[in-house]
Amino acid sequence: MQVQSDLFFQTPEEIYVRVYSEIRPASSKPAIQVSFCRFANANSHIKMQGNSIEVRMSDLLAAAPVPVLEALAWILLCKLFRKETPRIYTNRYRLYLNRHEVRSNLHLVRQQRGRKFVSGPEGDHYNLEILFEELNLQYFHGLMSRPQLGWSRKASRTMLGHFDPSHNAIILSKILDSAAVGEVAVRYVLYHEMLHLRYPVEHNGARRCVHTPAFKAEERKFEQWKEARQLLKKL
Repeated sequence: MQVQSDLFFQTPEEIYVRVYSEIRPASSKPAIQVSFCRFANANSHIKMQGNSIEVRMSDLLAAAPVPVLEALAWILLCKLFRKETPRIYTNRYRLYLNRHEVRSNLHLVRQQRGRKFVSGPEGDHYNLEILFEELNLQYFHGLMSRPQLGWSRKASRTMLGHFDPSHNAIILSKILDSAAVGEVAVRYVLYHEMLHLRYPVEHNGARRCVHTPAFKAEERKFEQWKEARQLLKKL
């Protein structure tokens, strides 16, 4: 029982050494340095140089229980050595991040520390403010408060748009601000992001549901839903 209780008083470095020994029992133990940094989110980073490993974690995790830090150690070290992380540790870590008080702290930190580039709604071909108000009137009875609207710095094909709740901003990919892209496609992407204001992410245990059944049902109400999706596939 003494050994079991001692596990709950291990330093972060001791946790990583122990997990490393379980993942690579035949290897010599490296020097491991763990530091907590003022990140704007819960991200963590790990890198190995020679016989030393450096771990940088968000200071939001400094007060996390030892089992949570152990779970993150498994996730990072398995990623470092390209091994599959046991599900018990990924679930444990997600459960912790999905706790209401943790999510509230993350939201507050993103607001205070995070920087959000918002170019403004006026693009070369489309004005997001005008499109927002038209969609707001058509689908939301004009009752949705307008968030910050802007275009991304880079013309991304993989992320056509996103809603940032911490900064109350909708950003669309600059690739959509083109005469070659039909307005219906731009309207659809903007409408999709507006639905994220109406249907926030739901958390259930370790699960995080971004597109709920209600969200998907509302999305299909977009008048030119099929046409818009076909246009976007061409991108």
